[in-house]
Amino acid sequence: MYKNKKVIVVMPAYNAALTLRKTYEEVMSQDIVDLIIVVDDKSVDKTVSIAKTLPKTILHTHETNLGYGANQKSCYKIALNEGGDIIIMVHPDYQYTPKLIPAMASLIGNDLYQCVIGSRILGGYALKGGMPVWKYIANRFLTFSENIMLGAKLSEYHTGYRAFSKKLLKQLPLDSNSNDFVFDNQMVAQILWFGYTVAEISCPTKYFLEASSINLGRSIKYGFGCLFTGLTYRLTKMKLITSKLFPQI
Repeated sequence: MYKNKKVIVVMPAYNAALTLRKTYEEVMSQDIVDLIIVVDDKSVDKTVSIAKTLPKTILHTHETNLGYGANQKSCYKIALNEGGDIIIMVHPDYQYTPKLIPAMASLIGNDLYQCVIGSRILGGYALKGGMPVWKYIANRFLTFSENIMLGAKLSEYHTGYRAFSKKLLKQLPLDSNSNDFVFDNQMVAQILWFGYTVAEISCPTKYFLEASSINLGRSIKYGFGCLFTGLTYRLTKMKLITSKLFPQI
């Protein structure tokens, strides 16, 4: 609990057997976490068997591989059904340190923000932390383009470390979003669409062999998806088109 608000950590998992337990242990060491929800997207390793051994954990499994976005949809629905007031997504591949959970929860629990993201760019240490140069360049280009199209000033849109209030998650039309990786980007755009401010805190960057990462081909697809999301946002804002992603308020 944080100020009588239930804190739930969700972990969208796929082949995370090597790092799941380590991530879990660090999450639970933060003291304020009441429950962990692991949603497995048809892993082919021992992710499910490991998750079954973790205390204070709800495991939900997909019968087929539905995609990263679909995994998150399940995560948030279960977290809301379990009465979560502050819901924090932590990838079980240990790329993002769970030690930031208390800081993120406090910003939401004190009603300062409805959304907090852990930025790998803020602070200027992404490359020193091991982010590949090509990913850094792509990140900066996409972020610059989206800030223009969405009228925001975020340091990045592509982090997978995020915290949300119950109020915000209930408002977003997440079922209209992609089941693929661009879900992340669409979600941030929707938060801005509904007039919320996205808070950012600096998050150390960690890249290592066991950390999950999409390949070049899927990265290119994701990049075009981000640009299309930004364009859709702008055209909808101008009332030139309508979109299920951005319903009229």
